[in-house]
Amino acid sequence: MSGRSTAWFGAEGRSGMIHRSWMRNQGVTDEVFDGRPVIGIATTWSELVPCNAHLHRVAEAVKRGVWQSGGFPLEFPCAGLGETLLRPTAMLYRNLLAMEAEELMRANPLDGLVLLSGCDKTTPGLLMAASSVDLPAIMVTGGPMLSGRYQGRQLGSGTQVWRFEEELAAGTITQAECAVAEGAMARSPGHCMTMGTASTMACLAEALGMQLPYSATWPAVDARRDQTAQRAGQRIVELVAGDVRPSTIMTREAFEDAVRVNAAIGGSTNAVIHLTAIAGRLGVPFSLDDVDALGRDVPTLVDLEPSGRFLMEDLCYAGGLPAVMREIAPLLHLERPTVAGGTVKDAVADAACWNREVIHPFDEPMAPAGSGTAVLRGNLAPDGAVIKQSAASPALRRHRGRALVFESPEEYRAVADELDVDPSSVLVLRNNGPRGYPGMPEVANVGLPRKLLERGVRDMVRISDGRMSGTAYGTVVLHVAPEAAVGGPLALVETGDEIELDVPGRRLVLHVDDDELAARRARWRPPAASSSRGWTRLYTEHVLQADHGADLDFLVGRSGAEVPRESH
Repeated sequence: MSGRSTAWFGAEGRSGMIHRSWMRNQGVTDEVFDGRPVIGIATTWSELVPCNAHLHRVAEAVKRGVWQSGGFPLEFPCAGLGETLLRPTAMLYRNLLAMEAEELMRANPLDGLVLLSGCDKTTPGLLMAASSVDLPAIMVTGGPMLSGRYQGRQLGSGTQVWRFEEELAAGTITQAECAVAEGAMARSPGHCMTMGTASTMACLAEALGMQLPYSATWPAVDARRDQTAQRAGQRIVELVAGDVRPSTIMTREAFEDAVRVNAAIGGSTNAVIHLTAIAGRLGVPFSLDDVDALGRDVPTLVDLEPSGRFLMEDLCYAGGLPAVMREIAPLLHLERPTVAGGTVKDAVADAACWNREVIHPFDEPMAPAGSGTAVLRGNLAPDGAVIKQSAASPALRRHRGRALVFESPEEYRAVADELDVDPSSVLVLRNNGPRGYPGMPEVANVGLPRKLLERGVRDMVRISDGRMSGTAYGTVVLHVAPEAAVGGPLALVETGDEIELDVPGRRLVLHVDDDELAARRARWRPPAASSSRGWTRLYTEHVLQADHGADLDFLVGRSGAEVPRESH
């Protein structure tokens, strides 16, 4: 077998000698240079990313599989991104990871790729890179943590943080109790075990066909996680032999299925931005209107936090994603291929459900069709905004209230407890979009004012050009486009304005007449640049709006894997 890597290791003369010679200092034998496929294992391992800190172990399992199938595995690091520690947000660096990984994939002697990810931005970042280079690739996500346990009850990562924050502010729990709960909530390696963005993107990588069946849900510490990784190592060698590339797997039909799966699992709104960015790299037509249209006839079947009761471990034991996909099989493109070697139909045909409390039947759903992510439009969001219906309060899905406007979450928090506010008020947080913050952080679901929490209020309408963690909940309108920082209508809202939210009607309307808005626009001035140097400057000068996936304008589209010029 020979392939792309032969241009390095099979070359004659000085060039080939240099490439082979320096590899030999790792103790490899002559056989690795015999034309066998070289498999790059792109890992986002980092001790600064708790969700990904176990990926070295996963990589070893992948290597076993590659060796077994006659390949030559080489692990290489890519930027580790985690929302838990990284400031201001890991989303600011998703495109940097994608750009770095793309360049490393293209510049090195690689025939195929195994993508190791975990925390939520690393999964789309690596898929974006692999889509651009379009070498044969397979994804292995690191798996969710074990379910949290505290005082005899279940705790879900992320989701319970928001709830503890509310209860702490309301005075119903103590700081000491919160400290104990922290350890009970995160008691094993892995990413969030709620249906946050990490779990959502793992499921959607499987739904797209880029992960082996059941890969998304095995807990990080389960032996079957390593077994799946080993099989992925075996499978990538076969994908290289068959020249099966991401562009042959992630077709328009695959993205349609991913949207429908996201609706069925009650997945994160962040999936919309990530799917749009991945599709943009592949040149696949995909828009916000597709998200809304494709999700309307899909009921929510999976009863998981933050929209439901259970956690990823429960979904795993109930039958995993194949069991969910079997329930919605009539809505899916069953004949499209996956990295497993067969079709979607093959992957889900024999999938059994073992717990109907966790995975509901199609005709007895947890929530009716059309309960997933909705896309809103109107004079406040001409290019669209999104809301996760299953996490919103039904009574607030049609609402009209007085706006309270804040330029940042920090400004809001500084005055939250002294606000002239009531449950009907609409909190507007702007300058949190791709350019405005920068990086579009997960700050839109700000905590409610203390005086409302003390009265038992646990939700109110919030509107932002920022994002919300997939583990969070509430009636929160997100990703308003265009964002305030580029002069979108959100920049023109003033405290006291009336805002109407109509989720069933897909409308978001600012009730201010056109002449007044024109006068406000004439007075508006753009905010100062976020940075004069480095990545942040490059990002803010080139980032697209949320409705286009917040990718960089010069990275959209496939670049290919052409071998760089010879350097020796």
